[in-house]
Amino acid sequence: MAFLLRVELPDVPGSLGMLASALGAAGADIEALEIVEHRPDGTALDDVLCELPPQIMPDALVTACHELEGVRVHWISRYNAGASLSLDLEAIERFTEDPDVALARLVEVLPDTFRVDWAMIVHHRDGRLEVREESPSAPELVPACEEWLGVAAATLLPDVPAWDSTVLAGAPGKDRSGRPFVLVVGRHGGPAILPSELARLNHMVSLAASVQSV
Repeated sequence: MAFLLRVELPDVPGSLGMLASALGAAGADIEALEIVEHRPDGTALDDVLCELPPQIMPDALVTACHELEGVRVHWISRYNAGASLSLDLEAIERFTEDPDVALARLVEVLPDTFRVDWAMIVHHRDGRLEVREESPSAPELVPACEEWLGVAAATLLPDVPAWDSTVLAGAPGKDRSGRPFVLVVGRHGGPAILPSELARLNHMVSLAASVQSV
């Protein structure tokens, strides 16, 4: 059974080794680790993908992390069976393979790349907001979504009351014909979407838009 943890730890040599040892002692098999952000306060955020045997509860991982000085688990969640952490370069390769469907491919790869639950591209058509591309679990649009098209750069989006506890972010772009759109991602229950993730999202949307407009 796979679990994904977002862990805050001191950004010093040896911290990752201690974290890996603690998780291993708790029974976890670490499948992948990715540095999410280096912070000015001397800490780092890492995403750790672990495989746990059925008899071990995920709480054991949280306990093992919190026994280390300066280590805190921000979030832990089940992860899709067989999934792996996707590097940005791998995602970029996916949506540059066929420029004609670059935006559709971008929506496909973003949930795994950013560890979000869904992604969608929306634009205005005939005076109303419409979904252009969406991942399978994306929710239906509601009136509050109209605010999305006002964003000028990748940013956190206001909560949508109908989607309880979903953290939202969006990034604008233009399609091949020059029509503006916004790519929106949603993460149920957190963790918060970080400034470094917004910067990555902005970069990916800009790149996909430039690829499909050639």
